[in-house]
Amino acid sequence: MELRHCALQAFSICDPTEKVAAVQQLGTRQNTLRVDCQQHLAWPERPGRPDLPLLIDPKNVPRRSPFTAEGHAALMHSIAHIEFNAINLALDAVWRFHNMPEAYYRDWVQVALEESQHFQSLQSHMQRQGYTYGSFPAHDGLWTMCDNTRHDVVARMALVPRTLEARGLDATPLIQAKLRKVGTSQALEACEILDTILREEVGHVAVGNQWFHWLCQREGLEPASFYAQAAVRHAAPRPKPPFNLLARKRAGFTEAELQALQASGSPQV
Repeated sequence: MELRHCALQAFSICDPTEKVAAVQQLGTRQNTLRVDCQQHLAWPERPGRPDLPLLIDPKNVPRRSPFTAEGHAALMHSIAHIEFNAINLALDAVWRFHNMPEAYYRDWVQVALEESQHFQSLQSHMQRQGYTYGSFPAHDGLWTMCDNTRHDVVARMALVPRTLEARGLDATPLIQAKLRKVGTSQALEACEILDTILREEVGHVAVGNQWFHWLCQREGLEPASFYAQAAVRHAAPRPKPPFNLLARKRAGFTEAELQALQASGSPQV
């Protein structure tokens, strides 16, 4: 078996439980699988995903208070939806882009493995409350950016892990603060799950940072100008404060990048 083909197979699975199982099997076997870095693989139209949740316009996703049982479940569902998309994002980075070093593919398989564990933890948490993934509507914003950058691995690294996923580094502490105000056992359990997610997401953003700068060097691109152009071309969202500067620094953003982020509300490189 070959690693990128296995990633494509997992990417195409619709059932969340089966997808998680396939990714975790891939993660445990990744060091024994060969990697064909040169082969072009056939591109499916979209990732495998279940019929639910219903995907709607982001503006139409209902806002619910985390102080109610349903609101808490809806909040956890929104995070689970991000993690499910993140599984597909990581798998997509493995199978879609050829002519990268072997370490690139193994890095993203590891990311997919950890994203599957995040989703599994959130799914179990919701199920203990009587809900499941698909119980609430969601939106497709994260996958839209992945689709927009499907022809450009440099733009993918710039705009998905180090822009969209980096927003999670900023948002997670704010969500945890709300949950601590709620103070229920369910809310505090959710905070613990988010502790793990935040810690490991720092590593995922770092992978994106590493390969973005590696690609810029390989392609002879100036990172700051490339990022600015790609962000405009693909309508990347502008990061909003407050920023988790410590987490971003751990994820590989330089002091200059962090200063530019605070000055303009957008990472320049």
